[in-house]
Amino acid sequence: MKERSTRHLDLGCGDRPRNPYQCDELFGVDVKPILESSQINLRRANLVTESIPFPENYFDSVSAYDFLEHIPRIFPHTEGTRLPFIELMNEIWRVLMPGGRFYGYTPVYPHPAAFQDPTHVNILTRNSHVYFTRPALMARMYGYIGDFSVIRIVPARGGEFDYEPTARPNLLRRLRLRHREWRGRITHLVWEFEAHKSP
Repeated sequence: MKERSTRHLDLGCGDRPRNPYQCDELFGVDVKPILESSQINLRRANLVTESIPFPENYFDSVSAYDFLEHIPRIFPHTEGTRLPFIELMNEIWRVLMPGGRFYGYTPVYPHPAAFQDPTHVNILTRNSHVYFTRPALMARMYGYIGDFSVIRIVPARGGEFDYEPTARPNLLRRLRLRHREWRGRITHLVWEFEAHKSP
């Protein structure tokens, strides 16, 4: 009996979705018009105001490369204030299967890369993950319903994707990154989470 195909979703993918877990099927979501592709299922959605356009428990993994920093934390709305970043983390959790993986790669405070782009409206720190992960799940007070645990939180340097799940850095590389972090030269942070759900 053939095993089912694995599915990956890349958020804010542009025309080139990434597939860090090497899943069989690749999907992407972006706000801008997307090129037609027979090999990749691309959908258009503004994730500040819309849900991820896929059903719940659909993906084995979801990624967000240089995307989370573009999602506002607070958004005035005609029906009251919304919290798009909390809503997005709920949506990521919703579309993941139990045990599914979330991989985020984002600029991190205090490096200027977190601030210099005028479209960066969500500045994350080394400890922002505690709002979405066990044991704290601190965003519950803001309507967060997801449940993730941390696989790893690691510093990275912009443009260097050697923290992909399929390519772990060696000891020398890890030491160099720690030294760069100590000197304030780390530009990005990697989040890798596992989704917890009742069967």
